[in-house]
Amino acid sequence: MSEGLSDRRERLLGPRMTSFYDEPVHIVRGQGSKLWDADGREFLDCYNNVPHVGHCHPRVVEAICKQAATLNTHTRYLHEGIVEYAEALTGTFADPLRSALFTCTGSEANDIALRMAHGVTGHKGVIATDHTYHGNTMAVSQLSRTNPPPDQWDNVAFVPAPDSYRPVSGEEWAAHVKRAIAELEERRHGLSALIICPYFANEGFPDLEEGWLAPAIRAVREVGGLVIADEVQPGFGRLGTHFWGHQKAGISPDIVTMGKPMANGHPVAGVVTRREIMESFRGTFRYFNTFGGNPVSMAAAQATLDVIREEGLQENAAEVGDYAREGLRQLASRHDCIGDVRGSGLFFGAELVLDRAAKTPATDYTKRIANAVKDKGVLMNFLGVHYNVLKIRPPMCFSRADADRMLHAVDEALGEVPLD
Repeated sequence: MSEGLSDRRERLLGPRMTSFYDEPVHIVRGQGSKLWDADGREFLDCYNNVPHVGHCHPRVVEAICKQAATLNTHTRYLHEGIVEYAEALTGTFADPLRSALFTCTGSEANDIALRMAHGVTGHKGVIATDHTYHGNTMAVSQLSRTNPPPDQWDNVAFVPAPDSYRPVSGEEWAAHVKRAIAELEERRHGLSALIICPYFANEGFPDLEEGWLAPAIRAVREVGGLVIADEVQPGFGRLGTHFWGHQKAGISPDIVTMGKPMANGHPVAGVVTRREIMESFRGTFRYFNTFGGNPVSMAAAQATLDVIREEGLQENAAEVGDYAREGLRQLASRHDCIGDVRGSGLFFGAELVLDRAAKTPATDYTKRIANAVKDKGVLMNFLGVHYNVLKIRPPMCFSRADADRMLHAVDEALGEVPLD
């Protein structure tokens, strides 16, 4: 990105606008798993789940253009597109998750989920982990402890983020949830919901066995609380083994939210829940969203869902993800800084440490590695409680050849960047 463009960006959009890397990349074009910058340099995209089925997938582009050339309006008129997509989407869930509502962003979807829980339970208390992100509306921003609002509301109680590299049992984590429930009772809020990403993506995507969450879920339901699963990152087949993260985790949430990858970059998000919860919400809140569920958005979302199925992208995620993780494990035999390799499907990575025995987080080093890999033409980032986990979450069309290119870049970077 040229200096002039960065200056204009700050002047017009405000200071401290987030950008990746020490030297931001000026991207102008994308196709499949590749991106190109303003100088024509090609990058392998190992980060973006927004273009879920690949940048500029022709099937999605065609669906958007065709519908935009026919009709685009709001949902107060009848239209087949929203009903047909709702049928297709809810068909990927187990009963009784059969009612859907559409928005434009994941933040809106999570905001609605909180309102649904409030409407059903009559309580306002919410439990979230202490290293999560669920969006940026006024209410949803209260759920973040990593970037908290100036005056954080006291109806949110936080529990420690799970960590499979420094593990605690599901019963131990449930004890934290029970303490949070008691805190909310003492504050006279009661419990409306536990909201989690079932893959704990921002927390560093720990490898948790199926059933690990069961004790915490029981504790929530014993006091009448609901379980909200934020599927913005792990959903739509990304984990390979299952279509949704909550299915892999072995839980049955009351409300599921989704967003980013839903329409391959077109701004579509949604909520899926039980019929009685939707009825309670509709009876309690007068809700309307001008753009949520509009015909063009639904065409984009339907095309994305069709491509996932017809091109076998969930199966590709499983196969290529296994291959790539094995490649990272082989790198770990040569690079002692790789303390742990984990993930599922096409959402995986490696935790980097200064000392394997002590499991000391290599936070600064991980940032330098992400920048070094970028300089080699591969885009990835990092996250986790200690910000020392390389985050690899490419478009679902990611191939074995792409994985080899990524592994080669990581191997070279780990060999060149000093661990100090």
